[in-house]
Amino acid sequence: MTRHSLGPRALLMPTPVLLVGTWDANHRPNIMAAAWGGICCSRPPCVAVSLRAATYTHGSIERAGCYTISIPSADQISRADFAGLVSGRTVDKFAALGWSAVPAETVDAPCVAQCPLVLECRLLQAVELGSHTQFIGEVLEAHAEQAVLGPDGLPDIALVRPAVFDPAGGHYHGLGDDLGRAFTIGRVWDSQPRPR
Repeated sequence: MTRHSLGPRALLMPTPVLLVGTWDANHRPNIMAAAWGGICCSRPPCVAVSLRAATYTHGSIERAGCYTISIPSADQISRADFAGLVSGRTVDKFAALGWSAVPAETVDAPCVAQCPLVLECRLLQAVELGSHTQFIGEVLEAHAEQAVLGPDGLPDIALVRPAVFDPAGGHYHGLGDDLGRAFTIGRVWDSQPRPR
């Protein structure tokens, strides 16, 4: 197989669509769309988001030491995209989108009431990486709408219906087929002969 060099690029595929919530200096709620983020630790449970210093949210996280992550569903993707197109310095995004800001229970930050899944994060560490600062937050609480919970009481990805971002093509996508149970489907290779 021939591979084509693309040079050094951040092409991890896909990336999540996250709405990072903070209060600004005037205690006005703000959200921004971010795709550079994800789980970074299990114990304690931590998620990270990487933001440019020029963003309004960057300063709010530094000041408050916390943030929320609201996960929008696929049918909310145009609203989520808008939250990344305009700055909270000049636009009240909650009002523009017709969304409600709800104060988090454990941190001093707002979340999007209409999103099916919300994580409340206390800032543990900020790492300067170059163009972005990675904010590592400990998840102090997670909330999910009753309608997206599976029989085990945890969010069901098919019911949450999160969207993902393609950093190479610049498009949003929905999720595809269930490919099998993690930590199980690979066991078929236990019975396969190994190359010598």
